[in-house]
Amino acid sequence: MTVRAAWLLTGPPDGQTRSDTRLAPLGTMVPEGELTSRDGVIAGGSPLLATGVAAMQVQLGTGRAIVQGTTAQGAYPVAVTVPETLTVGDGDAQNPRVDSIVLRVYDGLYDQSKTTAVAVELIKGQPAASPSEPLLPASTLRLWNITVPAGASAGNGGITWTSALADRRRFTASYGGIIPRGWGTSFTGAYDGQYRDNAGVLERWNAATAKWDVYRPPLAVETTTSGFAVGSGYTLNQFSARRTGGLCTFVLEVTRKGTQLDVPAAGNINDETLGTLPAGWRPFGDLELPASDGFGEGAARLNTAGLLTLRTWSGNGALRNDRNIRTSATFILA
Repeated sequence: MTVRAAWLLTGPPDGQTRSDTRLAPLGTMVPEGELTSRDGVIAGGSPLLATGVAAMQVQLGTGRAIVQGTTAQGAYPVAVTVPETLTVGDGDAQNPRVDSIVLRVYDGLYDQSKTTAVAVELIKGQPAASPSEPLLPASTLRLWNITVPAGASAGNGGITWTSALADRRRFTASYGGIIPRGWGTSFTGAYDGQYRDNAGVLERWNAATAKWDVYRPPLAVETTTSGFAVGSGYTLNQFSARRTGGLCTFVLEVTRKGTQLDVPAAGNINDETLGTLPAGWRPFGDLELPASDGFGEGAARLNTAGLLTLRTWSGNGALRNDRNIRTSATFILA
């Protein structure tokens, strides 16, 4: 197991005055404040995975993490390079307790340890009918909780590891990186525009509302005024379409140039082809659209091939030469 500090842990050279400007680690981690970093586990494989290996023994696998000390200390990058095995103390005679597996940094420049070291430790909790996880000393990162049943011991069946271990690893990343989901996903963002992966949902921190918002990339907007193939007997006055986010809206105006078509009282007419929408601007299913020339009105069918046909018109009305027929629609694209 190795430790690399956020700055020189041995202090300034002899005869020099300690400065408030300190050496920083390679890479800047996600901030939680002006001078503090979000501590946590560095993702990659199954870092710092806890596994029960005996009745009262647990093993912590290899991995890397960041342990935040006080504001003055900064953050310590830590690597566990060899699995560590810890022995859990026997359970209380009457009540269960919760112990915590932690990474703990000792820095004699800031604490009373008079040493510079990092350790995988097991911090023992207090037995109680409803036990709580133990409080942690400074410069400590909680990784796992172990529920130790009352009376648990190696000679009494030990600990059922599948139910006793509770994952408390929270993850961190470099500045600007996306923080993976883990324990503690409800943390407050540190800056506007910070991202996290919450169970496969990308979220962005909104400093104005102090909330995580589901990230939605800006929608591309496309427009066109060309590509509509006008039908025989009509001329095109206007075609304008817009598509974004899987939706399309178009506005169309054509002028009838054929002979007058008188409409019977029932309003039925032979299908009149008004034209065809361009590829990529067509609906997912057939649609019925309203149409009007200002004197009469009817219904047009738009199919998935983009073909637009006028199918009915005002009873006892007429489709007359040089009148402008208008229609529009909004639909889901094919």
